Amino acid sequence: MPQTDTPGTGGISRLRLRWWTELPLIVLVYAAYSAGRLLARGDVASAVDHGIGILRIEKFLRLNAENPLNRLFTAHSWIGVPADFWYASLHYLVTPVVLIWLFRSRAVQYRAARAWLMISTLIGLVGFTLLPTCPPRLLTMGHGFVDTMAQYSDYGWWGGEASAPRGLGGMTNQYAAMPSLHVGWALWCGVMLWRHGRSPLARIAAVAYPLITTIVVMGTANHYFLDAVAGAATMGVGLLLVRPVLRLADRVKARLRLPFAVARPSSGGVTGVVTGSSSTSKSLTGALSASSAASSSPSSAPEASIVSGGCQTSTGERIPRPRKRPAEPGAEPSARPADAGDSAKTAAR
Repeated sequence: MPQTDTPGTGGISRLRLRWWTELPLIVLVYAAYSAGRLLARGDVASAVDHGIGILRIEKFLRLNAENPLNRLFTAHSWIGVPADFWYASLHYLVTPVVLIWLFRSRAVQYRAARAWLMISTLIGLVGFTLLPTCPPRLLTMGHGFVDTMAQYSDYGWWGGEASAPRGLGGMTNQYAAMPSLHVGWALWCGVMLWRHGRSPLARIAAVAYPLITTIVVMGTANHYFLDAVAGAATMGVGLLLVRPVLRLADRVKARLRLPFAVARPSSGGVTGVVTGSSSTSKSLTGALSASSAASSSPSSAPEASIVSGGCQTSTGERIPRPRKRPAEPGAEPSARPADAGDSAKTAAR
């Protein structure tokens, strides 16, 4: 199973990632995000005012990319229809595919990448709540925008209410235009492909996917140019919060594991606490082994035995003794066996 170093902890904590824990987490966060979008519906009048205000700011900055792109998509179905499919589909397909790819082949980077995506998504939800914004397609005809999703709805599964399937338009918040998470998620996918993709095709997709997505959201009249800029800024803020959030999550997990710690006595009488962290367990096991070895070893080495002439034997070595000769018939048995010293004296005489 893939393992990751926890960012912000110096590689001390090792977390084992499993798909049956990752999948419910991602589904839970996305469900909370979708429910939050529905609950964040603001007043329609204020949403329209915010949309018109964005147009005024863009006019002041001499930015007007939405109108010409929308006219192009409306006049040419061979551009407008693929753009509608792009807007309605890839947002929900490419992002999970990149997540799965990271989980399977880039496990070390997966946890931080997943945290970046989730944090940015929650920041976007705060933006929808504080600043409900009417998209260009829902403004009055006097502003010159046409809803291409409604114009080409016969080609796809969507109806006249954003990219939601027909009959489910009430399940989406059409005034959640600021920031554009279509652009934000596409930018996240592009960064992941650029950093971790190895082929030239991955590099091309890393640049093309967020760029085309930005053009599509404006050409289909679903977002303003400043919505796209806000989506990129949201991802930037989320990236800055990744390390602090992961550190906080690790501290919370450590405190939650503490009541479930298991005491394990060692052979040397030392009691250790085993937690879910594998590195901590390994360090504790090494310490207990060292303590056991120290307790079993003698406190001081015994003195070496003197043989003769200052020669010493090694620790635990026995001094060789001469073999006993069989007693001759009629000889009296000696009181004690002759040792090396007696033999030497006899030879000297």
